[in-house]
Amino acid sequence: MNKSKIRVLVGKPGLDGHDRGAKVVARALRDAGMEVIYTGLHRSPEEIVETAIQEDVDAIGLSILSGAHMTIFPRVVELLKEQGAGDIIVFGGGIIPEEDRQQLLKAGVKEIFVPGGATQHTISFLKEHVKIAV
Repeated sequence: MNKSKIRVLVGKPGLDGHDRGAKVVARALRDAGMEVIYTGLHRSPEEIVETAIQEDVDAIGLSILSGAHMTIFPRVVELLKEQGAGDIIVFGGGIIPEEDRQQLLKAGVKEIFVPGGATQHTISFLKEHVKIAV
């Protein structure tokens, strides 16, 4: 299937109930011409991966402020590999200490964005790393 737009799932996993940042990123990606699916709050890694596969997304953006990133981000990467969808790019954002960032990158998360960073960085990252057939 040829796709002309980058498709991104923005997920809010775990118990974190703050989604303002996720919605800002989702809107910026949409305004940049990407197709965006937002999962809503309190999704499990399994729900996020299932939705990503069903929606045939190119990337998953995870937003966590609760501190559960060291468990949830690697679990999403692991589930994608188990489902044969390891080509879906996983990136994240939220309150993530620098020392955790390095471990997450080693675990297969492609990039971590910090609160207050320009959404243009996320857009540029996706345009650089997602190859779509036109």
